[in-house]
Amino acid sequence: MEAIYDVHPGDVYWAASDVGWVVGHSYIVYAPLIRGCTTILFEGKPVKTPDPGAFWRVMSEHKVKSFFTAPTAFRAIKKEDPQGYYKDGYDLSLLESVFLAGERLDPPTYEWLSDMLACPVIDHWWQTETGWAICSNMLGINLNKIKMGSATLPVPGFDVKVFDENGVETKGGDTGSIVIKLPLPPGCLPTLWNDDERYKNSYVSDFPGYYLTGDGGYKDEDGYVFVMGRTDDVINVAGHRLSTGEMEELIGGHEAVAECAVLGIEDELKGQVPAGFVVLKDGYTIENDVLVPELVKIFPQQYRRHCKFQTGCNCEKITQNQIRKNF
Repeated sequence: MEAIYDVHPGDVYWAASDVGWVVGHSYIVYAPLIRGCTTILFEGKPVKTPDPGAFWRVMSEHKVKSFFTAPTAFRAIKKEDPQGYYKDGYDLSLLESVFLAGERLDPPTYEWLSDMLACPVIDHWWQTETGWAICSNMLGINLNKIKMGSATLPVPGFDVKVFDENGVETKGGDTGSIVIKLPLPPGCLPTLWNDDERYKNSYVSDFPGYYLTGDGGYKDEDGYVFVMGRTDDVINVAGHRLSTGEMEELIGGHEAVAECAVLGIEDELKGQVPAGFVVLKDGYTIENDVLVPELVKIFPQQYRRHCKFQTGCNCEKITQNQIRKNF
Protein backbone atom coordinates (compact mmCIF):
# COMPACT_ATOMS: atom_id res chain seq x y z
CA MET A 1 0.00 0.00 0.00
CA GLU A 2 2.83 2.38 0.80
CA ALA A 3 5.21 1.52 -2.05
CA ILE A 4 2.68 1.30 -4.90
CA TYR A 5 -0.28 3.45 -3.83
CA ASP A 6 1.54 5.88 -1.51
CA VAL A 7 -1.15 5.72 1.18
CA HIS A 8 -0.46 5.99 4.88
CA PRO A 9 -2.34 5.66 8.18
CA GLY A 10 -5.23 8.11 8.21
CA ASP A 11 -5.47 8.45 4.42
CA VAL A 12 -8.74 7.67 2.61
CA TYR A 13 -8.45 4.91 0.01
CA TRP A 14 -11.25 3.82 -2.30
CA ALA A 15 -11.33 0.70 -4.46
CA ALA A 16 -14.58 0.76 -6.46
CA SER A 17 -15.04 -2.98 -6.75
CA ASP A 18 -17.05 -5.77 -5.18
CA VAL A 19 -15.93 -7.76 -2.14
CA GLY A 20 -16.78 -10.89 -4.12
CA TRP A 21 -13.75 -10.18 -6.29
CA VAL A 22 -10.14 -10.43 -5.16
CA VAL A 23 -9.82 -6.69 -5.73
CA GLY A 24 -12.47 -6.28 -3.06
CA HIS A 25 -10.79 -8.66 -0.65
CA SER A 26 -7.31 -7.23 -1.16
CA TYR A 27 -8.06 -3.54 -1.57
CA ILE A 28 -11.41 -2.81 0.05
CA VAL A 29 -10.89 -4.93 3.15
CA TYR A 30 -7.46 -6.29 4.05
CA ALA A 31 -4.78 -3.97 2.70
CA PRO A 32 -6.23 -0.52 3.51
CA LEU A 33 -7.41 -1.54 6.97
CA ILE A 34 -4.11 -3.22 7.85
CA ARG A 35 -2.36 -0.07 6.66
CA GLY A 36 -4.55 2.06 8.93
CA CYS A 37 -6.45 3.79 6.13
CA THR A 38 -10.11 4.66 5.91
CA THR A 39 -11.64 2.46 3.22
CA ILE A 40 -14.84 3.08 1.26
CA LEU A 41 -17.39 0.38 0.42
CA PHE A 42 -19.50 1.67 -2.47
CA GLU A 43 -22.67 0.03 -3.76
CA GLY A 44 -23.73 1.29 -7.16
CA LYS A 45 -22.46 2.01 -10.64
CA PRO A 46 -20.36 4.86 -12.03
CA VAL A 47 -23.39 6.11 -13.97
CA LYS A 48 -27.11 6.32 -13.18
CA THR A 49 -26.51 6.37 -9.40
CA PRO A 50 -28.02 8.83 -10.03
CA ASP A 51 -25.80 10.36 -12.74
CA PRO A 52 -22.25 10.25 -14.21
CA GLY A 53 -21.01 12.34 -11.29
CA ALA A 54 -21.29 9.54 -8.71
CA PHE A 55 -17.54 8.85 -8.51
CA TRP A 56 -16.65 12.54 -8.29
CA ARG A 57 -19.26 13.05 -5.56
CA VAL A 58 -17.91 10.23 -3.39
CA MET A 59 -14.31 11.36 -3.87
CA SER A 60 -15.22 14.90 -2.84
CA GLU A 61 -17.48 14.05 0.11
CA HIS A 62 -15.08 11.50 1.65
CA LYS A 63 -11.80 13.27 0.80
CA VAL A 64 -10.35 10.36 -1.17
CA LYS A 65 -6.57 10.42 -1.64
CA SER A 66 -6.13 7.33 -3.86
CA PHE A 67 -8.77 5.74 -6.10
CA PHE A 68 -8.76 2.34 -7.82
CA THR A 69 -11.22 1.07 -10.41
CA ALA A 70 -11.36 -0.48 -13.91
CA PRO A 71 -11.12 1.36 -17.24
CA THR A 72 -14.65 0.30 -18.21
CA ALA A 73 -16.04 2.39 -15.35
CA PHE A 74 -14.52 5.55 -16.80
CA ARG A 75 -15.47 4.59 -20.34
CA ALA A 76 -19.07 4.47 -19.11
CA ILE A 77 -18.69 7.93 -17.57
CA LYS A 78 -17.04 9.24 -20.74
CA LYS A 79 -19.92 7.92 -22.83
CA GLU A 80 -22.55 9.83 -20.82
CA ASP A 81 -20.45 12.89 -19.94
CA PRO A 82 -17.67 13.26 -22.55
CA GLN A 83 -16.95 16.87 -21.55
CA GLY A 84 -16.73 16.08 -17.85
CA TYR A 85 -19.43 18.54 -16.84
CA TYR A 86 -20.55 16.40 -13.89
CA LYS A 87 -17.10 16.71 -12.34
CA ASP A 88 -17.47 20.48 -12.07
CA GLY A 89 -18.47 21.67 -8.64
CA TYR A 90 -16.78 18.85 -6.74
CA ASP A 91 -13.61 19.47 -4.76
CA LEU A 92 -11.02 16.89 -5.85
CA SER A 93 -8.03 18.77 -4.46
CA LEU A 94 -7.14 15.89 -2.10
CA LEU A 95 -7.15 13.28 -4.88
CA GLU A 96 -3.50 12.39 -5.56
CA SER A 97 -3.77 9.30 -7.78
CA VAL A 98 -6.12 7.17 -9.86
CA PHE A 99 -5.12 3.53 -10.42
CA LEU A 100 -6.75 1.41 -13.12
CA ALA A 101 -6.63 -2.37 -13.58
CA GLY A 102 -8.74 -5.39 -14.48
CA GLU A 103 -8.47 -4.94 -18.24
CA ARG A 104 -6.40 -3.06 -20.78
CA LEU A 105 -6.38 0.72 -20.32
CA ASP A 106 -6.84 2.02 -23.85
CA PRO A 107 -4.98 5.26 -24.70
CA PRO A 108 -8.15 7.28 -25.52
CA THR A 109 -9.57 6.61 -22.05
CA TYR A 110 -6.21 7.40 -20.45
CA GLU A 111 -5.94 10.69 -22.33
CA TRP A 112 -9.52 11.69 -21.52
CA LEU A 113 -9.09 11.03 -17.82
CA SER A 114 -5.62 12.56 -17.59
CA ASP A 115 -6.82 15.74 -19.25
CA MET A 116 -9.56 16.12 -16.64
CA LEU A 117 -7.53 15.42 -13.50
CA ALA A 118 -4.59 17.13 -11.84
CA CYS A 119 -3.09 13.86 -10.58
CA PRO A 120 -1.32 10.85 -12.13
CA VAL A 121 -3.50 8.24 -13.85
CA ILE A 122 -1.68 4.95 -13.39
CA ASP A 123 -2.30 1.74 -15.30
CA HIS A 124 -1.23 -1.34 -13.36
CA TRP A 125 -1.60 -5.05 -14.03
CA TRP A 126 -2.34 -7.93 -11.73
CA GLN A 127 -4.52 -11.01 -11.50
CA THR A 128 -6.90 -12.78 -9.16
CA GLU A 129 -4.22 -15.44 -8.82
CA THR A 130 -1.54 -13.03 -7.63
CA GLY A 131 -3.70 -10.93 -5.31
CA TRP A 132 -1.59 -7.82 -5.85
CA ALA A 133 0.13 -5.86 -8.61
CA ILE A 134 2.59 -7.59 -10.95
CA CYS A 135 3.48 -4.41 -12.84
CA SER A 136 2.90 -0.86 -11.72
CA ASN A 137 4.27 2.60 -11.34
CA MET A 138 5.36 2.61 -7.69
CA LEU A 139 4.02 5.97 -6.61
CA GLY A 140 5.36 5.69 -3.07
CA ILE A 141 8.93 5.25 -4.31
CA ASN A 142 9.25 7.04 -7.64
CA LEU A 143 6.89 8.06 -10.42
CA ASN A 144 8.40 6.56 -13.56
CA LYS A 145 7.64 7.88 -17.02
CA ILE A 146 4.10 6.95 -18.02
CA LYS A 147 3.75 5.25 -21.40
CA MET A 148 0.21 4.97 -22.71
CA GLY A 149 -0.86 1.35 -23.01
CA SER A 150 1.77 0.07 -20.58
CA ALA A 151 1.40 -1.09 -16.98
CA THR A 152 4.97 0.20 -16.52
CA LEU A 153 7.59 -2.09 -14.93
CA PRO A 154 7.41 -5.28 -12.84
CA VAL A 155 7.31 -4.60 -9.11
CA PRO A 156 9.88 -6.29 -6.82
CA GLY A 157 9.22 -10.01 -6.53
CA PHE A 158 8.03 -10.56 -10.10
CA ASP A 159 10.45 -11.50 -12.91
CA VAL A 160 8.27 -10.98 -15.99
CA LYS A 161 9.21 -12.26 -19.44
CA VAL A 162 7.47 -12.68 -22.80
CA PHE A 163 7.87 -16.03 -24.59
CA ASP A 164 6.96 -17.13 -28.08
CA GLU A 165 5.18 -20.44 -28.64
CA ASN A 166 8.53 -22.27 -28.50
CA GLY A 167 9.47 -20.87 -25.11
CA VAL A 168 12.01 -18.41 -26.53
CA GLU A 169 12.02 -14.92 -25.06
CA THR A 170 10.77 -12.37 -27.59
CA LYS A 171 12.80 -9.36 -28.65
CA GLY A 172 12.12 -6.00 -30.23
CA GLY A 173 8.55 -5.59 -29.06
CA ASP A 174 7.27 -8.86 -30.54
CA THR A 175 4.13 -10.14 -28.84
CA GLY A 176 3.88 -13.44 -27.03
CA SER A 177 2.74 -15.10 -23.82
CA ILE A 178 3.52 -13.19 -20.63
CA VAL A 179 5.09 -15.45 -18.00
CA ILE A 180 6.59 -15.01 -14.53
CA LYS A 181 9.66 -16.86 -13.34
CA LEU A 182 9.02 -19.21 -10.42
CA PRO A 183 8.81 -19.08 -7.47
CA LEU A 184 6.05 -16.51 -7.21
CA PRO A 185 6.32 -14.00 -4.35
CA PRO A 186 4.23 -14.20 -1.15
CA GLY A 187 0.53 -13.59 -1.57
CA CYS A 188 0.16 -15.48 -4.85
CA LEU A 189 -1.69 -18.74 -5.33
CA PRO A 190 0.31 -21.83 -4.27
CA THR A 191 -2.15 -24.25 -5.90
CA LEU A 192 -5.87 -24.73 -6.61
CA TRP A 193 -8.21 -25.89 -3.86
CA ASN A 194 -8.13 -29.70 -3.73
CA ASP A 195 -6.78 -29.87 -7.29
CA ASP A 196 -2.98 -29.73 -7.47
CA GLU A 197 -2.98 -31.47 -10.84
CA ARG A 198 -5.20 -28.86 -12.44
CA TYR A 199 -2.96 -26.14 -11.04
CA LYS A 200 0.09 -27.76 -12.63
CA ASN A 201 -1.64 -28.26 -15.98
CA SER A 202 -3.12 -24.76 -16.09
CA TYR A 203 -0.27 -22.62 -14.81
CA VAL A 204 3.17 -24.22 -14.76
CA SER A 205 3.30 -26.89 -17.50
CA ASP A 206 3.53 -24.88 -20.73
CA PHE A 207 6.85 -23.25 -19.88
CA PRO A 208 8.69 -25.25 -17.16
CA GLY A 209 10.03 -22.98 -14.43
CA TYR A 210 7.56 -20.24 -15.28
CA TYR A 211 4.01 -19.33 -14.29
CA LEU A 212 1.72 -18.82 -17.29
CA THR A 213 -0.38 -15.69 -16.77
CA GLY A 214 -2.73 -16.36 -19.67
CA ASP A 215 -2.16 -12.80 -20.87
CA GLY A 216 -0.40 -11.81 -24.06
CA GLY A 217 1.66 -8.73 -24.80
CA TYR A 218 5.19 -7.46 -25.21
CA LYS A 219 8.05 -5.60 -23.54
CA ASP A 220 9.71 -2.56 -25.06
CA GLU A 221 13.39 -1.60 -25.04
CA ASP A 222 13.01 -0.01 -21.59
CA GLY A 223 11.48 -3.12 -20.05
CA TYR A 224 7.97 -1.65 -19.92
CA VAL A 225 5.28 -4.32 -20.09
CA PHE A 226 2.35 -3.87 -22.50
CA VAL A 227 -0.51 -6.26 -21.75
CA MET A 228 -2.69 -6.55 -24.84
CA GLY A 229 -5.29 -8.99 -23.49
CA ARG A 230 -5.86 -12.63 -22.79
CA THR A 231 -4.03 -15.03 -25.07
CA ASP A 232 -7.42 -16.43 -26.07
CA ASP A 233 -8.22 -12.93 -27.37
CA VAL A 234 -5.79 -13.56 -30.22
CA ILE A 235 -7.69 -14.72 -33.29
CA ASN A 236 -6.42 -16.58 -36.33
CA VAL A 237 -7.55 -14.98 -39.59
CA ALA A 238 -6.46 -16.83 -42.71
CA GLY A 239 -3.26 -17.85 -40.96
CA HIS A 240 -2.60 -14.40 -39.49
CA ARG A 241 -2.64 -14.06 -35.69
CA LEU A 242 -4.38 -10.77 -34.83
CA SER A 243 -4.72 -9.25 -31.36
CA THR A 244 -8.24 -8.09 -30.54
CA GLY A 245 -6.74 -5.77 -27.92
CA GLU A 246 -4.75 -3.90 -30.55
CA MET A 247 -7.85 -3.59 -32.73
CA GLU A 248 -9.96 -2.29 -29.84
CA GLU A 249 -7.30 0.31 -29.13
CA LEU A 250 -7.52 1.58 -32.71
CA ILE A 251 -11.32 1.67 -32.77
CA GLY A 252 -11.47 3.39 -29.38
CA GLY A 253 -9.45 6.26 -30.80
CA HIS A 254 -12.33 7.37 -33.03
CA GLU A 255 -13.97 10.51 -31.65
CA ALA A 256 -17.49 9.03 -31.80
CA VAL A 257 -16.73 5.74 -30.02
CA ALA A 258 -17.48 5.35 -26.31
CA GLU A 259 -16.96 1.59 -25.99
CA CYS A 260 -16.02 -1.25 -28.27
CA ALA A 261 -15.29 -4.94 -28.25
CA VAL A 262 -13.66 -7.08 -30.92
CA LEU A 263 -14.00 -10.83 -31.08
CA GLY A 264 -13.49 -13.57 -33.62
CA ILE A 265 -16.46 -15.07 -35.42
CA GLU A 266 -16.34 -18.23 -37.49
CA ASP A 267 -15.80 -17.86 -41.22
CA GLU A 268 -15.93 -20.75 -43.68
CA LEU A 269 -13.10 -19.38 -45.81
CA LYS A 270 -10.75 -17.67 -43.33
CA GLY A 271 -11.42 -19.66 -40.17
CA GLN A 272 -12.18 -16.51 -38.19
CA VAL A 273 -12.78 -12.86 -38.96
CA PRO A 274 -12.71 -9.97 -36.47
CA ALA A 275 -16.10 -8.47 -35.65
CA GLY A 276 -16.18 -5.06 -34.02
CA PHE A 277 -19.09 -4.06 -31.77
CA VAL A 278 -19.29 -0.33 -31.21
CA VAL A 279 -21.21 1.89 -28.77
CA LEU A 280 -21.32 5.58 -29.67
CA LYS A 281 -20.94 8.43 -27.22
CA ASP A 282 -24.17 10.05 -26.12
CA GLY A 283 -25.14 12.84 -28.49
CA TYR A 284 -23.34 11.41 -31.53
CA THR A 285 -25.50 10.66 -34.55
CA ILE A 286 -23.60 9.19 -37.46
CA GLU A 287 -24.88 6.78 -40.08
CA ASN A 288 -23.32 3.34 -40.46
CA ASP A 289 -22.41 3.97 -44.08
CA VAL A 290 -20.29 6.91 -42.89
CA LEU A 291 -18.90 5.47 -39.65
CA VAL A 292 -17.89 2.00 -40.84
CA PRO A 293 -15.56 3.21 -43.64
CA GLU A 294 -13.96 5.62 -41.17
CA LEU A 295 -13.33 2.78 -38.72
CA VAL A 296 -11.95 0.50 -41.42
CA LYS A 297 -9.49 3.20 -42.52
CA ILE A 298 -8.06 3.28 -38.99
CA PHE A 299 -6.63 -0.21 -39.43
CA PRO A 300 -3.37 -1.16 -41.14
CA GLN A 301 -3.90 -2.25 -44.74
CA GLN A 302 -3.54 -5.97 -43.99
CA TYR A 303 -6.47 -5.86 -41.51
CA ARG A 304 -8.99 -3.90 -43.56
CA ARG A 305 -10.38 -6.60 -45.82
CA HIS A 306 -11.22 -8.80 -42.82
CA CYS A 307 -13.26 -6.32 -40.74
CA LYS A 308 -16.96 -6.47 -39.92
CA PHE A 309 -18.75 -3.92 -37.70
CA GLN A 310 -22.00 -3.65 -35.77
CA THR A 311 -23.01 -0.33 -34.24
CA GLY A 312 -25.70 0.53 -31.73
CA CYS A 313 -25.08 -2.63 -29.70
CA ASN A 314 -24.89 -3.01 -25.93
CA CYS A 315 -21.51 -4.11 -24.60
CA GLU A 316 -22.69 -6.21 -21.66
CA LYS A 317 -20.54 -6.02 -18.52
CA ILE A 318 -19.47 -8.96 -16.37
CA THR A 319 -19.59 -6.36 -13.60
CA GLN A 320 -19.18 -2.60 -13.90
CA ASN A 321 -15.54 -3.38 -14.60
CA GLN A 322 -15.24 -5.63 -17.63
CA ILE A 323 -16.93 -6.18 -20.98
CA ARG A 324 -18.24 -9.69 -21.59
CA LYS A 325 -17.00 -11.05 -24.91
CA ASN A 326 -19.07 -14.21 -25.35
CA PHE A 327 -21.88 -12.50 -27.27
